Amino acid sequence: MYDIVTITINFKMKDKILAMLESLLKDARGLPLRIQPVVIDNASGDGIGALLQEKFPVVRCVENAGNVGFGVANNIILKQFESKYYFIINPDIVFPEGPSVVWRLYEFMEGNPKAGLVSPKLILDNGKVQPSCMRFPNFFDPPFHRLGFHKRYNFAKKRVEEFLMSDFSHTRVVPVDWVVGAAMFIRGSALKDAGLFDERFFMYFEDCDLCRRIWDARWMVYYKGDLTLRHSHERASAKIPGLRSIFQNKLTRIHLKSWLQYWWKWLE
Repeated sequence: MYDIVTITINFKMKDKILAMLESLLKDARGLPLRIQPVVIDNASGDGIGALLQEKFPVVRCVENAGNVGFGVANNIILKQFESKYYFIINPDIVFPEGPSVVWRLYEFMEGNPKAGLVSPKLILDNGKVQPSCMRFPNFFDPPFHRLGFHKRYNFAKKRVEEFLMSDFSHTRVVPVDWVVGAAMFIRGSALKDAGLFDERFFMYFEDCDLCRRIWDARWMVYYKGDLTLRHSHERASAKIPGLRSIFQNKLTRIHLKSWLQYWWKWLE
């Protein structure tokens, strides 16, 4: 059994994954923990398996026959590797110089036995804080945000600001409703209680759904605002603004479909 298994999904992002792994392995160097980094490739066809064997032989690479999506790919590794903790890390994350982020997340979980999941603050390339901890949304919040209505209408702006916790000091360490899946440090026993990712979601809202089930299983979700990672976040599903993105951007359609699936699942 490992102390920590890190999981990163590759879909044609090999260069960013190599940079992330270099910073991760440097961050974890010398820690008294049994850590296993894993990359799972969703049929990218970019030769990442051979590259990892050459550059980072300590990293395990699992290859899928197709692009199975975020939740399914993570679940494959969660089922295959037994670990006390799992650290789900996006390819475009970079660990900073300084005290080990991995160690500080591990220490936090060890010192907070009711914490099922913790996520650090994410800093974008422009130096701004990424909204990565949020309140559970009402039906219109995500569409208002995704389609840019909050930039045009005051009623949408108020809803989105509440949803994104814009009134919150992102330097604090506090329980939150949910966090985005870019950097999730999860207790294995909490996953056993709450269940793995819901595989009905191809991409988007599986993180919100998981956090909700973690809370329902009587574990807690934390945002650790005193600890940072850099995130080269592009928001690919929002590159085309407004309603026309529904017709011109496949990822926008996937995002909205996942939102409807989430809402139907949790309809109360």
